[in-house]
Amino acid sequence: MEDSKRLEEGFGNGTKRATIANDQDKKVAETVHGNEEKSRTTLDLPEEQKEEKPLIKHKTKRVATLDAFRGLTIVLMILVDDAGEAYPRIDHSPWNGCTLADFVLPFFLFIVGVAVALALKRIPEVKSAIRKIILRTLKLLFWGILLQGGYSHAPYNLSYGVDMKHIRWCGILQRIALVYFVVALIEALTTKLRPTSLKSGHFSIFTAYKWQWIGGFVAFVIYMVTTFSLFVPDWSFVVYKDDNAERYTVKCGMRGHLGPACNAVGYVDRQVWGINHLYAEPVWARLRACTFSSPGSGPFREDAPSWCRAPFEPEGLLSSVSAIVTGTIGIHYGHVLIHYKGHAERLKQWVLMGVSLLIVACVLHFTDAIPINKQLYSFSYVCFTAGAAAVVFSGLYILIDVWGLRTPFLFLEWIGMNAMLVFVMAAQGIFAAFVNGWYFKNPDNNLVKWIQQHVFIDVWKSERLGTLLYVIFAEITFWAVVSGILHKLGIYWKL
Repeated sequence: MEDSKRLEEGFGNGTKRATIANDQDKKVAETVHGNEEKSRTTLDLPEEQKEEKPLIKHKTKRVATLDAFRGLTIVLMILVDDAGEAYPRIDHSPWNGCTLADFVLPFFLFIVGVAVALALKRIPEVKSAIRKIILRTLKLLFWGILLQGGYSHAPYNLSYGVDMKHIRWCGILQRIALVYFVVALIEALTTKLRPTSLKSGHFSIFTAYKWQWIGGFVAFVIYMVTTFSLFVPDWSFVVYKDDNAERYTVKCGMRGHLGPACNAVGYVDRQVWGINHLYAEPVWARLRACTFSSPGSGPFREDAPSWCRAPFEPEGLLSSVSAIVTGTIGIHYGHVLIHYKGHAERLKQWVLMGVSLLIVACVLHFTDAIPINKQLYSFSYVCFTAGAAAVVFSGLYILIDVWGLRTPFLFLEWIGMNAMLVFVMAAQGIFAAFVNGWYFKNPDNNLVKWIQQHVFIDVWKSERLGTLLYVIFAEITFWAVVSGILHKLGIYWKL
């Protein structure tokens, strides 16, 4: 009886399943038929009615502030590089302190961190992401050595080539490459530890990305311990001039020194790279101890210390380790952008941290504990420039993404979208060198110098003002227009 009952229940269930299956088949058939009818109806519609119901594609909203901030940094670089000689106050500080030029590289590193957080927000395959990170790092190193290693003599010297005994291994792109490699690698390797949502509490975003902060803290400890504990002995160097070689000796024998002569940052670079591979014209030569023309460039004083003539690498190894902290702060701002969707919450996080960093920097600097110093990339300099980047970034975000005042800043966006192109062609003078190659009778009689002299300097009867206006209109404005045209054509140069 039980078997019969089960058999009956089985038949009953089978009948029920068959009925459901038939109903589902019927629905599928109706759906397919309906879709076919819908497709035929759509195809039969006039063109005007077809355009009334376009296919909706969901795209991630691009934060325009990112491109504008990157563009602003490029503009600042062109301004201080090409007008800094006319206005030394905006050029790099000879030693302690911070000028307009000293914000450029930290701003680059800050936005690299923000971009890394957004680019690696979703990683389908970690190994593939790591390969891309390594490849991009190598590309940055290649272009850095090519442009700043001494091979290129742009824009005014039309020769090229470098003696490998004196090639410069460090530079702006090399430092960006190192910082990018470290912060991007940590971001990629910790992808499985990444939270989908944050817990409540102001510090939840810090604990959620603790490995990024641990990486930044390790870099901070390495820099601080090395800077204040490494013993710096006496050292010497040779100055070559008109086939004559003169040797100078710098007396040190100390540790923890933060002056030009005996700091650990310079000592590490001399040991790692060799003194002949360092930057030959450091900005400390504009100090009052070296020249009466300070803060501008000028002949050395007769009583100038020997180190005034020495090479020093402003983008060296130990200082680049400190720069990793700037990239870490930038990647934190990217994480805030990802997890906080409201403008008020984002700005609260950004501004509070930015102001805090500025306060810490000012306390360290004005108490003489750790002076703000770009050449050493001191911790106070990290805090001050990262805090300034945070405030500027927040201000642009309010103007562009919150208030919608995008039009006045479009030229910055265009430059920011083609930052690498403008950096190489404008900031590194490659385009100007190309134009200078077409001269009349002698290399000094070229179009670039003619425009600068006759269109700007002679008209305004001032070399300083004429140089500034030339940089603004013949360089920055020109490249803004070029970048805008390239943007309209969808042409971008990215590594």
